[in-house]
This record gives sequence, C-alpha cells and structure tokens, in this order.
Amino acid sequence: MKFLVTGFEPFGTSTINPSAQVVQALAGRQFNGFVVETAVLPVQRHLGPQTLLNHVQQHQPDAVICLGEAGGRTAVSIERIAVNLLDFGIADNNGLVVQDEPIAPDGPAAYFATLPVRTLQQAVLAAGIPAELSLSAGAFLCNQVMYELLHFLAGQQLAVPAGFVHLPLLPEQAASQKPPRPSMALEGMVTAVTTILHTLHHVPQAPTLA
Repeated sequence: MKFLVTGFEPFGTSTINPSAQVVQALAGRQFNGFVVETAVLPVQRHLGPQTLLNHVQQHQPDAVICLGEAGGRTAVSIERIAVNLLDFGIADNNGLVVQDEPIAPDGPAAYFATLPVRTLQQAVLAAGIPAELSLSAGAFLCNQVMYELLHFLAGQQLAVPAGFVHLPLLPEQAASQKPPRPSMALEGMVTAVTTILHTLHHVPQAPTLA
C-alpha cells in the first residue's frame, strides 16, 4: 500500500510551516506494510494544486493526506468539506489575492472528504493527541488543494481516499505572536499523522462519514 502525504511551504510572515516539518519528518521513514511518498507544495494559486496532482499521477497512491497550517486551531483538525471558492485573506507567495471566485466554474459547490474522518479522529484521540472534525478548510490554498484533489479523483473515477488535515502552530510560531496563540509540539503532530496512516492501512475502505 502506498500513501501520499503533502504539506505546504511557509507563507505570510512566517519562515516555517508545521505541515512541511511533518512531511520532512516522514520522508524516508520505513513503515511496516506500506510506503509513504511526500511532497511540500508551493503556496501559489496555480502551482500548488498542479504540483499536488502531478505527484498523484506520478506515484498513483492508494490514499492521499494533505496537511496544512491553521493558526488558532487548538487540535489536529480533520476536514470534512472542501468548497468551490477562492477568497484569499492574504496574498499567496506570488503576491496574488483572489476574492469571490470559484475554483472550478463547472464543478460542484463542495466535496466531502473521502477519508474515514470520524474513524481517524477517534484513532488520533486514542493516541493522546487532541483531534477534532472541522467543517471548514477556509478559502485559501488549503481548501483549494483539497477541492482540486477531490475534483480530479472524481473526474478520473478513481476510488482513492483523500482529504485534508489542518495542524496548529508550532510553539516557536505561537510564542512570537501577541497574545500567544494555541500551539502543538512537532512530535505530537507527527504522532497524529502516523496514527492516521496506520489507521488507513488497517481500514482503508471504512465509511467516509462514519
């Protein structure tokens, strides 16, 4: 079995991104019974989603887990829905700001994640890491790559479980903000994502919304 796990490069005023650090921690790690391919995506409207889809086509994974940073979150947030909307609160790393535009003009209003989201949440909680289900991946690149991934898989009629997981800030990011924001240690995030991978390895076809 093969998984693809992606993160994002730093964006905005930050020089680090917890999702990239988790991906780097997983890169090259040996797992029992499955392989993990990794990639760090550009925070750019066009290049970010295209890089993700290139890796999907190259590696042909059995499941895809995209990771991203969400400042203010207090737990690992497993996203349930990606919406067909671009509405950037800040510029991407190319300086582009998009407001009130669809991701895919002819696409559906939203897609549900095709991962067994509740099963994954319960597994992460059982591993001792705060975890929650989330109904909003926002309207920036995180939501966009989730939507474009699910749109691509649906269009190709590929039964590949896929979804998005938001991570809190790292402590060093939170400490530099006033007032300090919620954070989680990198070790806890890596444990959460490896727990998700092991859970998917054992129950890859679990019901999506259960």
